[in-house]
Amino acid sequence: MHTKKVPTIHAKGLFYLLLLLAALLSLSSLSLAEEFKVPKTKPAEAQVKKMKETKPAETQVPSPVAGKAKPEEAKPAKSVPSAGGAAAAPAVPPAPTAPVLVAVDKINSGDTAWMLASTALVLLMTIPGLALFYGGMVRKKNVLATLMQSFAVCCLVTILWWLVGYSLAFTPGGPYLGGFTRLFMNGMVFMKEAGKITVSHLALTIPETVYAMFQLTFAIITPALIAGSFAERMKFSAMLWFMGIWSVVVYAPIAHWVWEAGGWLATKGVLDFAGGTVVHINAGIAGLASALALGKRVGYGKEAMPPHNLTLTVIGASLLWVGWFGFNAGSATAADGRAGMAMAVTQIATAAAALSWMFGEWIAKGNPSVLGIASGAVAGLVAITPASGFVAPTPAVIIGGTAGVLCFVASTSFKKVLGYDDSLDTFGVHCIGGIVGALLTGVFVSKAICGCEGSVRIQLWGVGSTLIYGFVMSFIILKLIDMVIGLRVTEDEEREGLDISLHGESVE
Repeated sequence: MHTKKVPTIHAKGLFYLLLLLAALLSLSSLSLAEEFKVPKTKPAEAQVKKMKETKPAETQVPSPVAGKAKPEEAKPAKSVPSAGGAAAAPAVPPAPTAPVLVAVDKINSGDTAWMLASTALVLLMTIPGLALFYGGMVRKKNVLATLMQSFAVCCLVTILWWLVGYSLAFTPGGPYLGGFTRLFMNGMVFMKEAGKITVSHLALTIPETVYAMFQLTFAIITPALIAGSFAERMKFSAMLWFMGIWSVVVYAPIAHWVWEAGGWLATKGVLDFAGGTVVHINAGIAGLASALALGKRVGYGKEAMPPHNLTLTVIGASLLWVGWFGFNAGSATAADGRAGMAMAVTQIATAAAALSWMFGEWIAKGNPSVLGIASGAVAGLVAITPASGFVAPTPAVIIGGTAGVLCFVASTSFKKVLGYDDSLDTFGVHCIGGIVGALLTGVFVSKAICGCEGSVRIQLWGVGSTLIYGFVMSFIILKLIDMVIGLRVTEDEEREGLDISLHGESVE
């Protein structure tokens, strides 16, 4: 009688599982311990830097439309005379340190409109931007599987973000992990009749729903970037398990460390305006872990593996470039001067990086390639991301130019010397570019633009902790999955192509 083989977890797999559980329990216990501490009377300095300055309610002019009072009907708040007879200024309420319910007239329509547009732009970066960028670089037999990865990750991470990801990343808890007040997005409300709506303490002038969706688009593209490192050889089922676990266990905690006011890196003063650390270093180092855990593609280094359609890649890179304005300028969470500066330096740094990669390749190889200039542009977008809300245009040229050259070297010579198979250069472009941008943010940060100061030493805390935590946890997750269901397709499936072997479809 034929019996179905039941997969077993070996001793090494049990060890990795216990290590993973220990790390999760540590984060959870630290988070719960923080909740029982006496709250500080003043908000963290990093929180003040991240929150947009808003006008007091009495200085805002209500709109005459939609049933609101006309400007002449608005009355200033009465002041209370002081003991000396002079009118005392009204007390300024402390800034909220958690999502809060406010009157709908506190919402700024201009900021909200910009953030709605930014959210759509960042989603465009993954589907179809990244999908086409990666899809054009793989071989023809794997193009549908590559497109499928980006699309499936978008769907999977959306559900996980609603379930638990947003709450763990962007609500108060402890320095290492957020709380559970927004599980299933519970408490995130809009009450039309009552005229009330919730806002995040990190973006006080837009609905919390808009802020949560904006941050979701970052949570989507980060794991989708990792797929470039294991392209053409990972099982679809293993990919889904890895992306799902990684987004909760790795992405959400690191986002909390850096972007939530009470996160331990935020309180140290680590600067990351739009995701150089949280998104790019994080995805890049996970990509390296993936490339090492899966090993090289069949025939790597022996057979030619040229991109099958660079037209798709250039279209994808162009969509990434346009979408990145939402990524960086949108991270101001307001339609203001800082958003405008972030947009300007994003354009300038990207152009500088594309040119420096192009000229570097021209000198090194004798020809400027289409793939090279497109990759250089992405490297510039990556490098300016952490600095975009902190630096002026001239430093942006330096950041972009430096990233273009260093990412070119990392994606060609460095990879060749070390011998790892990072299929689409996720590590070489995103991790190296993110490190360049993060460190140079500490060099070029402008107090006039952001009202804050930084240093390379402080930035190293963010870079180092993300590299260590991201690599170790990613490798553990991959090994656990490998021991339970396996990571790689068979050699025959890989040679046939993932389009046919995994999805039963092909491009004719």
